[in-house]
Amino acid sequence: MAQVEATTERVVAADAEKVFDALADYSGTRQKLLPEHFSEYEVREGGDGEGTLVHWKLQATSKRVRDCLLEVSEPTDGELVEKDRNSSMVTTWRVTPAGEGKSRVVVTTVWNGAGGIGGFFEKTFAPKGLSRIYDAVLANLATEVEK
Repeated sequence: MAQVEATTERVVAADAEKVFDALADYSGTRQKLLPEHFSEYEVREGGDGEGTLVHWKLQATSKRVRDCLLEVSEPTDGELVEKDRNSSMVTTWRVTPAGEGKSRVVVTTVWNGAGGIGGFFEKTFAPKGLSRIYDAVLANLATEVEK
């Protein structure tokens, strides 16, 4: 099993603190940022950053649906880590200043991929698909915080 990684980033015209707060607001803003690939969104514990437990289904392709139960931590300033209890998937959101009134948001997801030929296709195509999904999340984030 090889590790699979997908990374997407965007510069947003809002202060890093405002952007981070929007991403960490699982009981409010976060659900509004999710495109049609996400369903059954539910905050089960907490709702604001560290200590949050949130559930959703992620439909990466027409046949591939992940049932995610994510534990949220904040290991460092400007960083949210979502660890899926149902798989090896870990998504890290990093928000850093990028000049006057701007922020850089980098989202990286890693997981243990399948072996064999299936693993080859997963490692080849899954990162591109997941990057497209997170591009949509980041576009929605920009729209939300640049108001």
